[in-house]
Amino acid sequence: MIGVINLFLKKFAWALVYSLLLISFTVYIALDTFVIERQDSAVAPLESQSALHSGANMTDGGKSDNNSFFLANENEYIVTDTTYKDSNINIEITKYREYDTSIYVAEIRISSSEYLKTAFARNIYGRNITERPSEIAENVEAVLSVNGDYYGSRERGYVIRNGTLYRAAASRDREALAIFSDGSFKTFYETDYSASDLIDDGAVHVLSFGPALIADGEITVTENDKVSKEMESNPRTAIGIIDDLHYVFVVSDGRTDESAGLKLFELAEFMQKLGATCGYNLDGGGSSTMVFNGKVINKPTTYGDTIEERGVSDIVYIG
Repeated sequence: MIGVINLFLKKFAWALVYSLLLISFTVYIALDTFVIERQDSAVAPLESQSALHSGANMTDGGKSDNNSFFLANENEYIVTDTTYKDSNINIEITKYREYDTSIYVAEIRISSSEYLKTAFARNIYGRNITERPSEIAENVEAVLSVNGDYYGSRERGYVIRNGTLYRAAASRDREALAIFSDGSFKTFYETDYSASDLIDDGAVHVLSFGPALIADGEITVTENDKVSKEMESNPRTAIGIIDDLHYVFVVSDGRTDESAGLKLFELAEFMQKLGATCGYNLDGGGSSTMVFNGKVINKPTTYGDTIEERGVSDIVYIG
């Protein structure tokens, strides 16, 4: 009997070894993609090839001449549950109920593009490094924030933040959003421009998720568009620009009996109604979180049974 067992093991040993190696490799890939933290560093810009941005209508480095929305005294500020106003920032939060969904809109006016910023979880650029959106917002003293593009779960897709190039590997067929030093927005396919093109043209932030929702005031998605293999209706996060230094941050709840969630087309349609001339879809689902004055004002959820924040790799914020 022992001889039969030994013969069996010898005959099929290669199959057992191969299976163990395959299982080990699969487990490693899964851990590397979703669990293992890896801190990276910024990369040097590549050689410039062409121009993307044609400039804006503002002067003085993206500063507004319209001060009617701001307080005159630099030491003053006014805060309520739904508004914030100081000498450089004006924010108004409105909750809408459309498409059987709760939608939170922050209308933002800033005196200079320097107040539109991004931040990494734990202030570290790297793979699978996450933190709750409210914690990131607290660390950078953000007045208002929404989750970003969750760059840390992918190996490709441009990452330019606060003027620094961190990742120059383009993601095929992905639309990105460039935010320039004058505060203007531009959506584009990453393979159409190199990272150095964007830096040379004044890109301060580049977010890589998508798709673009609105360009030149027109909806750019169809009723059947989805993000990968997602469910059609989802919690969503999007940002848009109405005019010079005038923005909207939009977050919708979803996956609960109280709030169905939005399709991409519904999100685009809603942002168009808000007056956005350019709109862009950020990471959604359980990541969708809006934080205002230190409080989470929507109901983030991953599966619908628990309302709680999910760790993300980055935020877009005003502060």
